[in-house]
Amino acid sequence: MLFLLSPAKSLDFSPAPAPHPSSRPRLIDDAAVLARRARRLTRADLRRLMHLSDALADLNRTRFQALDPTDDDTGLQAAFAFNGDVYAGLRARTLDAGDLAWAQGRLRILSGLYGVLRPLDRIQPYRLEMGVRLNTRRGTNLYDFWGDRIARVLNDDLAGEAEPTVVNLASKEYFAAVDLKALRARVVSPRFLEERDGEARIVSFFAKKARGAMARWAVERRIERAEDLKGFDRDGYRFRPDVSSDEDWVFARAQP
Repeated sequence: MLFLLSPAKSLDFSPAPAPHPSSRPRLIDDAAVLARRARRLTRADLRRLMHLSDALADLNRTRFQALDPTDDDTGLQAAFAFNGDVYAGLRARTLDAGDLAWAQGRLRILSGLYGVLRPLDRIQPYRLEMGVRLNTRRGTNLYDFWGDRIARVLNDDLAGEAEPTVVNLASKEYFAAVDLKALRARVVSPRFLEERDGEARIVSFFAKKARGAMARWAVERRIERAEDLKGFDRDGYRFRPDVSSDEDWVFARAQP
């Protein structure tokens, strides 16, 4: 079983709290192609493509100019480097060595630049959202660029499992990069709802944090069966079988 997360725009490249081994992203050659393409982008290009302010466009142009995904001596492990709401729930910097080793085999982070990452894959600072319409020789956007490559990596990671399952904790933007026709696995997609005044709705901040929290809960408990995820009860969430389907699993709580 694999758990999929989205990356984060916010980054934290401060040193990890303890030394941990690092690994190399599997789609590094593809990432290098994208890096060369991104280095040609101007400030105006970045503003237009990612709707950035001048300051953020300048920052990310500087990052792209320095970016070399094949450099194994710089950067930081992905799980420590991403710093958005999902990663506030995951709290990777407080996982111990055993937890990180288990996560390395089960947790995957989708990425516009790197395709798919393991938690300990070393990355460099970048910002390249999967939904960006960046022209390459493979097409007009990053979905065209990645094609079925991400699904093939996931298939390799699931090879040999009796009931291969992907737990989709990623956003729609990122999960759309997984070619479902090529993916040879069942997909389960948890949703997290907040209940208030008799209504249940998704609140983006809480939902993102809950995705990371579920991933951490699974890591700590070494969850190997998708059905066992229905026991997730962190931060007050409970599984709601009455409004769930075989592939769409709803977890709800009273909104804080």
